[in-house]
Amino acid sequence: MTLLDAEQYDEARARRRRNLTIVAVIACLILVWVGYHLRNYPERHAAKQFFAALKRQDYEGAFALWFRDPIWKQHPGRYSKYGYGDFYRDWGPAGDWGAIKSYTVDCSYAAGNGVIIQVTVNQRAQHTYVWVDKGDKTLDFSPNEVDCGNWWGWLTE
Repeated sequence: MTLLDAEQYDEARARRRRNLTIVAVIACLILVWVGYHLRNYPERHAAKQFFAALKRQDYEGAFALWFRDPIWKQHPGRYSKYGYGDFYRDWGPAGDWGAIKSYTVDCSYAAGNGVIIQVTVNQRAQHTYVWVDKGDKTLDFSPNEVDCGNWWGWLTE
């Protein structure tokens, strides 16, 4: 085959190939972005379950979710450092947040072997921060806070 025998340039085929490449790159970027945003989904779900139990005023169920132990009543000695009475004082109707009527999980930030989750309770300006362990999904009070208020935080959350 010589240069004079070369195939004719097919403009429509080249356009289709370019468009397919652009669509594939955009689809890959969207998939990566969605995957990045869903990386803390199990921990956020654990926090949502916990706050939903508090909203239903199922404090024993919320305590079970806090420690991920549905049969915690059978071995209460295991939770002597933070027992049900302490938990009820913190999260019950007389606690810092009062009776929880509404909540929204605002954002999450992975740090080390856990995730810090910011939750707005009862539409207050002050937020609560919950630590969810990545391994066993137990909850705890977060030692740090997360800043979720800007567009960059939302984009990279």
